[in-house]
Amino acid sequence: MSGAARYRHGLVLGKFYPPHAGHRYLIDTAAAACARVTVVCAPSTVESIPLADRLAWLREIHAGQPPVRVVGGYDDVPIDYHDDAVWAAHVEITRTLVAKAAAADGAAPEIDAVFSSESYGPELARRFAARHVPVDPDRRVVPVSGTAVRADPVAHWSLLAAPVRAGLARRVVVLGAESTGTTTLARSLAHRYRRRGGVWARTRWVPEYGRERTEEKLAALRGADPAASVFDVTWQRNDFVEVARRQNEREDAAARNSSPLLVCDTDAFATAVWEQRYLGSSSAAVTAQARRPDLYLLTDHVGVPFADDGLRDGEHVRPWMTERFRQVLAEQPAPVVELTGPLPARLDAATAACDGVLTWDFAEPLG
Repeated sequence: MSGAARYRHGLVLGKFYPPHAGHRYLIDTAAAACARVTVVCAPSTVESIPLADRLAWLREIHAGQPPVRVVGGYDDVPIDYHDDAVWAAHVEITRTLVAKAAAADGAAPEIDAVFSSESYGPELARRFAARHVPVDPDRRVVPVSGTAVRADPVAHWSLLAAPVRAGLARRVVVLGAESTGTTTLARSLAHRYRRRGGVWARTRWVPEYGRERTEEKLAALRGADPAASVFDVTWQRNDFVEVARRQNEREDAAARNSSPLLVCDTDAFATAVWEQRYLGSSSAAVTAQARRPDLYLLTDHVGVPFADDGLRDGEHVRPWMTERFRQVLAEQPAPVVELTGPLPARLDAATAACDGVLTWDFAEPLG
Protein backbone atom coordinates (compact mmCIF):
# COMPACT_ATOMS: atom_id res chain seq x y z
CA MET A 1 0.00 0.00 0.00
CA SER A 2 1.38 3.43 -0.95
CA GLY A 3 2.40 5.80 1.80
CA ALA A 4 -0.43 8.19 0.90
CA ALA A 5 -3.17 5.56 1.07
CA ARG A 6 -4.93 5.20 4.43
CA TYR A 7 -7.02 2.23 3.27
CA ARG A 8 -6.28 -0.83 1.15
CA HIS A 9 -9.65 -1.11 -0.59
CA GLY A 10 -12.48 1.39 -0.57
CA LEU A 11 -16.08 0.93 -1.71
CA VAL A 12 -18.37 3.52 -3.25
CA LEU A 13 -21.93 2.34 -3.90
CA GLY A 14 -24.67 4.19 -5.73
CA LYS A 15 -27.21 4.37 -8.50
CA PHE A 16 -25.50 7.30 -10.24
CA TYR A 17 -28.84 8.31 -11.71
CA PRO A 18 -27.26 10.23 -13.37
CA PRO A 19 -23.60 10.75 -12.37
CA HIS A 20 -22.95 14.34 -11.27
CA ALA A 21 -20.25 16.48 -9.67
CA GLY A 22 -21.19 15.27 -6.19
CA HIS A 23 -20.50 11.71 -7.23
CA ARG A 24 -17.19 12.76 -8.71
CA TYR A 25 -16.19 14.46 -5.46
CA LEU A 26 -17.13 11.31 -3.55
CA ILE A 27 -15.10 9.01 -5.79
CA ASP A 28 -12.17 11.43 -5.95
CA THR A 29 -12.11 11.53 -2.15
CA ALA A 30 -12.04 7.74 -1.97
CA ALA A 31 -9.35 7.52 -4.64
CA ALA A 32 -7.13 9.91 -2.69
CA ALA A 33 -7.42 7.79 0.46
CA CYS A 34 -7.25 4.24 -0.92
CA ALA A 35 -4.83 1.98 -2.74
CA ARG A 36 -7.84 0.60 -4.63
CA VAL A 37 -11.42 1.80 -5.01
CA THR A 38 -14.32 -0.25 -6.34
CA VAL A 39 -17.24 1.84 -7.53
CA VAL A 40 -20.42 -0.24 -7.70
CA CYS A 41 -23.25 1.14 -9.84
CA ALA A 42 -26.40 -0.75 -8.84
CA PRO A 43 -29.58 0.70 -10.35
CA SER A 44 -32.94 -1.01 -10.63
CA THR A 45 -34.33 -2.10 -13.98
CA VAL A 46 -37.26 0.33 -13.67
CA GLU A 47 -34.95 3.32 -14.06
CA SER A 48 -34.74 5.06 -17.42
CA ILE A 49 -30.99 5.50 -17.91
CA PRO A 50 -29.46 2.17 -18.97
CA LEU A 51 -26.79 0.69 -16.73
CA ALA A 52 -24.40 0.47 -19.69
CA ASP A 53 -24.58 4.24 -20.19
CA ARG A 54 -23.86 4.98 -16.55
CA LEU A 55 -20.90 2.61 -16.49
CA ALA A 56 -19.47 4.16 -19.66
CA TRP A 57 -19.87 7.67 -18.24
CA LEU A 58 -18.28 6.81 -14.89
CA ARG A 59 -15.38 4.99 -16.52
CA GLU A 60 -14.64 7.94 -18.76
CA ILE A 61 -14.91 10.47 -15.93
CA HIS A 62 -12.46 8.48 -13.78
CA ALA A 63 -10.25 7.09 -16.54
CA GLY A 64 -7.26 9.02 -15.21
CA GLN A 65 -7.43 7.39 -11.80
CA PRO A 66 -5.78 3.96 -11.85
CA PRO A 67 -7.01 2.98 -8.36
CA VAL A 68 -10.66 3.27 -9.47
CA ARG A 69 -12.49 0.25 -10.87
CA VAL A 70 -16.13 0.74 -11.94
CA VAL A 71 -18.47 -2.26 -12.05
CA GLY A 72 -22.22 -2.57 -12.15
CA GLY A 73 -25.26 -4.77 -12.01
CA TYR A 74 -28.98 -4.38 -11.54
CA ASP A 75 -30.44 -4.52 -8.04
CA ASP A 76 -34.23 -4.86 -8.00
CA VAL A 77 -34.51 -5.54 -4.29
CA PRO A 78 -36.87 -2.94 -2.74
CA ILE A 79 -35.39 -0.41 -0.33
CA ASP A 80 -36.21 -1.00 3.33
CA TYR A 81 -33.51 0.08 5.77
CA HIS A 82 -35.39 -1.54 8.67
CA ASP A 83 -35.54 -5.05 7.20
CA ASP A 84 -32.51 -7.26 7.86
CA ALA A 85 -33.37 -9.65 5.02
CA VAL A 86 -33.58 -6.79 2.56
CA TRP A 87 -30.27 -5.44 3.76
CA ALA A 88 -28.70 -8.87 3.36
CA ALA A 89 -29.97 -9.14 -0.22
CA HIS A 90 -28.53 -5.75 -1.18
CA VAL A 91 -25.19 -6.54 0.43
CA GLU A 92 -24.99 -9.90 -1.34
CA ILE A 93 -25.44 -8.20 -4.73
CA THR A 94 -22.78 -5.66 -3.83
CA ARG A 95 -20.35 -8.34 -2.58
CA THR A 96 -20.77 -10.27 -5.82
CA LEU A 97 -19.96 -7.23 -7.91
CA VAL A 98 -16.97 -6.30 -5.73
CA ALA A 99 -15.65 -9.86 -6.01
CA LYS A 100 -16.06 -9.72 -9.79
CA ALA A 101 -13.98 -6.55 -9.97
CA ALA A 102 -11.33 -7.94 -7.62
CA ALA A 103 -11.03 -11.14 -9.64
CA ALA A 104 -10.49 -9.13 -12.83
CA ASP A 105 -7.63 -7.30 -11.10
CA GLY A 106 -6.23 -10.38 -9.38
CA ALA A 107 -6.80 -8.65 -6.04
CA ALA A 108 -8.49 -9.48 -2.75
CA PRO A 109 -12.17 -8.52 -2.48
CA GLU A 110 -12.14 -7.49 1.19
CA ILE A 111 -13.29 -3.92 1.83
CA ASP A 112 -11.82 -1.88 4.68
CA ALA A 113 -13.52 1.48 4.02
CA VAL A 114 -16.92 2.51 2.73
CA PHE A 115 -17.20 6.07 1.38
CA SER A 116 -20.69 7.49 1.31
CA SER A 117 -22.72 10.68 1.45
CA GLU A 118 -25.91 8.80 2.32
CA SER A 119 -27.54 7.94 5.63
CA TYR A 120 -27.21 4.22 4.90
CA GLY A 121 -23.41 4.50 4.79
CA PRO A 122 -22.65 3.50 8.40
CA GLU A 123 -24.80 0.36 8.24
CA LEU A 124 -23.35 -0.62 4.87
CA ALA A 125 -19.85 -0.26 6.31
CA ARG A 126 -20.79 -2.34 9.35
CA ARG A 127 -22.01 -5.16 7.16
CA PHE A 128 -18.71 -5.13 5.30
CA ALA A 129 -16.80 -4.99 8.60
CA ALA A 130 -15.27 -1.78 7.29
CA ARG A 131 -14.87 1.80 8.43
CA HIS A 132 -17.40 4.34 7.28
CA VAL A 133 -15.94 7.51 5.77
CA PRO A 134 -18.64 10.20 5.40
CA VAL A 135 -18.11 12.53 2.45
CA ASP A 136 -20.04 15.81 2.29
CA PRO A 137 -23.26 14.35 3.74
CA ASP A 138 -24.83 17.83 3.97
CA ARG A 139 -24.02 18.55 0.28
CA ARG A 140 -22.18 21.73 1.23
CA VAL A 141 -19.06 21.19 -0.87
CA VAL A 142 -21.04 20.18 -3.95
CA PRO A 143 -24.71 21.18 -3.54
CA VAL A 144 -26.32 18.62 -5.79
CA SER A 145 -28.06 15.25 -5.66
CA GLY A 146 -29.36 12.77 -8.20
CA THR A 147 -32.91 13.66 -7.17
CA ALA A 148 -32.25 17.34 -7.86
CA VAL A 149 -30.67 16.65 -11.25
CA ARG A 150 -33.59 14.47 -12.31
CA ALA A 151 -36.05 17.13 -11.19
CA ASP A 152 -34.31 19.89 -13.17
CA PRO A 153 -31.41 18.87 -15.42
CA VAL A 154 -31.14 22.36 -16.93
CA ALA A 155 -30.53 24.02 -13.56
CA HIS A 156 -27.75 21.53 -12.79
CA TRP A 157 -26.26 21.23 -16.28
CA SER A 158 -22.93 22.75 -15.23
CA LEU A 159 -22.56 20.00 -12.61
CA LEU A 160 -22.68 17.24 -15.22
CA ALA A 161 -19.53 15.90 -16.90
CA ALA A 162 -19.13 15.98 -20.68
CA PRO A 163 -20.21 12.38 -21.37
CA VAL A 164 -23.31 12.82 -19.20
CA ARG A 165 -24.23 16.03 -21.00
CA ALA A 166 -23.82 14.25 -24.33
CA GLY A 167 -26.11 11.49 -23.15
CA LEU A 168 -28.82 13.78 -21.81
CA ALA A 169 -28.78 16.62 -24.37
CA ARG A 170 -31.89 16.90 -26.50
CA ARG A 171 -30.85 16.51 -30.13
CA VAL A 172 -32.85 18.22 -32.85
CA VAL A 173 -32.15 17.49 -36.51
CA VAL A 174 -32.99 19.90 -39.31
CA LEU A 175 -33.27 18.26 -42.72
CA GLY A 176 -34.77 18.95 -46.12
CA ALA A 177 -34.12 19.15 -49.83
CA GLU A 178 -31.34 21.29 -51.28
CA SER A 179 -31.65 25.05 -50.83
CA THR A 180 -34.58 24.89 -48.43
CA GLY A 181 -32.85 26.77 -45.63
CA THR A 182 -31.72 23.90 -43.43
CA THR A 183 -28.35 25.45 -42.62
CA THR A 184 -29.81 28.92 -42.11
CA LEU A 185 -32.49 27.50 -39.84
CA ALA A 186 -30.04 25.39 -37.80
CA ARG A 187 -27.66 28.30 -37.31
CA SER A 188 -30.45 30.74 -36.47
CA LEU A 189 -32.08 28.34 -34.05
CA ALA A 190 -28.86 27.80 -32.11
CA HIS A 191 -28.25 31.55 -32.07
CA ARG A 192 -31.73 32.21 -30.68
CA TYR A 193 -31.15 29.82 -27.79
CA ARG A 194 -27.70 31.27 -27.09
CA ARG A 195 -29.32 34.68 -26.65
CA ARG A 196 -31.27 33.29 -23.68
CA GLY A 197 -28.02 33.37 -21.74
CA GLY A 198 -27.01 31.24 -18.81
CA VAL A 199 -26.57 27.59 -19.65
CA TRP A 200 -28.19 28.24 -23.04
CA ALA A 201 -25.25 30.41 -24.11
CA ARG A 202 -23.45 27.14 -24.90
CA THR A 203 -26.02 25.99 -27.47
CA ARG A 204 -24.26 24.62 -30.53
CA TRP A 205 -25.20 23.52 -34.01
CA VAL A 206 -23.49 20.84 -36.10
CA PRO A 207 -22.86 21.65 -39.79
CA GLU A 208 -23.50 19.15 -42.57
CA TYR A 209 -20.40 17.05 -43.24
CA GLY A 210 -21.79 15.81 -46.59
CA ARG A 211 -21.44 19.30 -48.04
CA GLU A 212 -17.83 19.44 -46.90
CA ARG A 213 -17.23 16.08 -48.55
CA THR A 214 -18.75 17.37 -51.80
CA GLU A 215 -16.46 20.39 -51.73
CA GLU A 216 -13.44 18.13 -51.23
CA LYS A 217 -14.41 15.88 -54.13
CA LEU A 218 -15.03 18.82 -56.45
CA ALA A 219 -11.75 20.49 -55.48
CA ALA A 220 -9.88 17.27 -56.27
CA LEU A 221 -11.52 17.09 -59.71
CA ARG A 222 -10.72 20.72 -60.45
CA GLY A 223 -7.10 20.08 -59.65
CA ALA A 224 -6.97 18.09 -62.87
CA ASP A 225 -9.74 19.89 -64.77
CA PRO A 226 -10.57 23.47 -63.73
CA ALA A 227 -13.83 23.24 -65.66
CA ALA A 228 -15.18 20.32 -63.61
CA SER A 229 -18.58 20.84 -61.98
CA VAL A 230 -20.57 19.16 -59.25
CA PHE A 231 -22.18 16.98 -61.93
CA ASP A 232 -18.78 15.38 -62.55
CA VAL A 233 -18.53 14.27 -58.92
CA THR A 234 -19.12 10.56 -58.43
CA TRP A 235 -20.31 8.87 -55.25
CA GLN A 236 -19.61 5.37 -53.96
CA ARG A 237 -21.14 3.40 -51.12
CA ASN A 238 -18.12 3.97 -48.94
CA ASP A 239 -18.54 7.74 -49.34
CA PHE A 240 -21.95 7.64 -47.69
CA VAL A 241 -20.71 5.31 -44.96
CA GLU A 242 -17.98 7.82 -44.20
CA VAL A 243 -20.37 10.77 -44.30
CA ALA A 244 -22.72 9.07 -41.83
CA ARG A 245 -19.84 8.13 -39.54
CA ARG A 246 -18.29 11.59 -39.54
CA GLN A 247 -21.67 13.26 -39.02
CA ASN A 248 -22.29 11.10 -35.95
CA GLU A 249 -18.81 11.79 -34.59
CA ARG A 250 -19.20 15.55 -34.95
CA GLU A 251 -22.64 15.45 -33.38
CA ASP A 252 -21.39 13.49 -30.38
CA ALA A 253 -18.38 15.78 -29.94
CA ALA A 254 -20.59 18.88 -30.01
CA ALA A 255 -23.10 17.40 -27.54
CA ARG A 256 -20.38 17.05 -24.89
CA ASN A 257 -19.94 20.81 -24.70
CA SER A 258 -23.36 22.09 -25.67
CA SER A 259 -26.32 23.34 -23.70
CA PRO A 260 -29.23 20.96 -23.04
CA LEU A 261 -30.14 21.50 -26.72
CA LEU A 262 -28.02 20.47 -29.71
CA VAL A 263 -29.10 21.48 -33.22
CA CYS A 264 -27.91 19.31 -36.10
CA ASP A 265 -27.94 20.25 -39.78
CA THR A 266 -28.82 16.74 -41.09
CA ASP A 267 -27.86 13.33 -39.64
CA ALA A 268 -27.04 9.76 -40.63
CA PHE A 269 -30.73 9.02 -41.25
CA ALA A 270 -30.85 11.79 -43.86
CA THR A 271 -27.57 10.52 -45.31
CA ALA A 272 -29.33 7.25 -46.15
CA VAL A 273 -31.95 9.21 -48.10
CA TRP A 274 -29.26 11.03 -50.07
CA GLU A 275 -27.57 7.70 -50.72
CA GLN A 276 -30.82 6.49 -52.23
CA ARG A 277 -31.01 9.66 -54.32
CA TYR A 278 -27.55 9.16 -55.84
CA LEU A 279 -27.13 5.38 -55.88
CA GLY A 280 -30.71 4.14 -56.11
CA SER A 281 -30.91 2.53 -52.69
CA SER A 282 -29.79 2.89 -49.09
CA SER A 283 -27.19 0.46 -47.82
CA ALA A 284 -27.29 -1.41 -44.54
CA ALA A 285 -23.92 0.08 -43.62
CA VAL A 286 -25.41 3.58 -43.69
CA THR A 287 -28.85 2.87 -42.24
CA ALA A 288 -27.22 1.02 -39.34
CA GLN A 289 -25.64 4.31 -38.27
CA ALA A 290 -28.96 6.16 -38.10
CA ARG A 291 -30.02 7.10 -34.57
CA ARG A 292 -33.24 8.43 -33.14
CA PRO A 293 -33.08 12.14 -32.27
CA ASP A 294 -35.58 13.88 -30.02
CA LEU A 295 -37.08 15.87 -32.88
CA TYR A 296 -36.93 16.25 -36.66
CA LEU A 297 -37.56 19.60 -38.33
CA LEU A 298 -38.35 19.25 -42.04
CA THR A 299 -37.88 22.36 -44.18
CA ASP A 300 -40.40 22.56 -47.02
CA HIS A 301 -39.13 23.82 -50.39
CA VAL A 302 -42.28 25.79 -51.24
CA GLY A 303 -41.71 29.52 -51.09
CA VAL A 304 -37.93 29.22 -50.73
CA PRO A 305 -36.00 30.61 -53.74
CA PHE A 306 -33.50 28.16 -55.16
CA ALA A 307 -29.92 29.37 -54.77
CA ASP A 308 -27.43 27.60 -57.02
CA ASP A 309 -24.10 27.72 -55.22
CA GLY A 310 -22.37 25.31 -57.58
CA LEU A 311 -22.78 22.32 -55.28
CA ARG A 312 -26.45 21.50 -55.87
CA ASP A 313 -28.31 19.21 -58.26
CA GLY A 314 -30.95 21.70 -59.30
CA GLU A 315 -34.33 23.11 -58.40
CA HIS A 316 -36.22 20.36 -60.21
CA VAL A 317 -35.07 17.77 -57.62
CA ARG A 318 -36.46 19.58 -54.59
CA PRO A 319 -40.12 18.47 -54.77
CA TRP A 320 -39.10 14.81 -55.01
CA MET A 321 -36.67 15.10 -52.11
CA THR A 322 -39.18 16.91 -49.90
CA GLU A 323 -41.77 14.22 -50.52
CA ARG A 324 -39.24 11.45 -49.98
CA PHE A 325 -38.27 12.96 -46.64
CA ARG A 326 -41.93 13.15 -45.66
CA GLN A 327 -42.35 9.46 -46.46
CA VAL A 328 -39.32 8.16 -44.59
CA LEU A 329 -39.88 10.43 -41.61
CA ALA A 330 -43.44 9.12 -41.28
CA GLU A 331 -42.00 5.61 -40.90
CA GLN A 332 -39.66 6.37 -37.98
CA PRO A 333 -40.54 6.98 -34.30
CA ALA A 334 -39.14 10.45 -33.59
CA PRO A 335 -41.59 13.39 -33.68
CA VAL A 336 -41.55 15.50 -36.86
CA VAL A 337 -42.50 19.14 -37.38
CA GLU A 338 -42.65 20.47 -40.93
CA LEU A 339 -41.59 24.09 -41.35
CA THR A 340 -43.32 26.27 -43.92
CA GLY A 341 -43.63 29.97 -44.72
CA PRO A 342 -40.97 32.68 -44.42
CA LEU A 343 -37.89 32.23 -42.24
CA PRO A 344 -39.22 34.16 -39.19
CA ALA A 345 -42.31 31.94 -39.08
CA ARG A 346 -40.18 28.83 -39.51
CA LEU A 347 -37.84 29.92 -36.75
CA ASP A 348 -40.73 30.59 -34.36
CA ALA A 349 -42.26 27.20 -35.12
CA ALA A 350 -38.90 25.48 -34.70
CA THR A 351 -38.31 27.20 -31.36
CA ALA A 352 -41.71 26.16 -30.05
CA ALA A 353 -41.08 22.58 -31.17
CA CYS A 354 -37.66 22.52 -29.48
CA ASP A 355 -39.06 23.93 -26.25
CA GLY A 356 -41.56 21.08 -26.37
CA VAL A 357 -38.87 18.40 -26.25
CA LEU A 358 -36.77 20.05 -23.54
CA THR A 359 -38.20 17.74 -20.90
CA TRP A 360 -36.71 14.72 -19.18
CA ASP A 361 -39.01 12.03 -17.84
CA PHE A 362 -36.89 9.99 -15.46
CA ALA A 363 -38.58 6.92 -14.05
CA GLU A 364 -38.73 6.87 -10.26
CA PRO A 365 -36.15 4.54 -8.67
CA LEU A 366 -37.33 1.78 -6.39
CA GLY A 367 -38.32 3.07 -2.98
